[in-house]
Amino acid sequence: MRTDLVVDALQMALWRRHPDAGTIVHSDRGSQYTSWLFGQRLRSAGLLGSMGRVASSVDNTMMESFWSTMQRELLDTRSWDSKDQLASAIFEWAEAWYNPQRRHSGIGYSSPVDYEHAYHRQVTSDVA
Repeated sequence: MRTDLVVDALQMALWRRHPDAGTIVHSDRGSQYTSWLFGQRLRSAGLLGSMGRVASSVDNTMMESFWSTMQRELLDTRSWDSKDQLASAIFEWAEAWYNPQRRHSGIGYSSPVDYEHAYHRQVTSDVA
């Protein structure tokens, strides 16, 4: 994976979600996440980087689960004619299905988007 890809993903997350200063961004120790550019973008946004231990999938269980789900629900369902077609399908699966619609038992059968909205409503009402 290229550094510019993860920096672009970080920028997209900053634009869409407006995380609070001090929000923790957890990753593995891939070179793209240990790069100066990625670290600089985290710092300039007031975010804190966190990295799992080397060769420890336990530190990254949520992402391991995500990749397994994508493999089962999307990648293993058909073959792809081009890298562009695959990239488009992955984006569509994540942004139009997995995050806004797919229900997850670990978060009360809510979608990730609905769960995050409920969390922010709760935090806002606790402050008020």
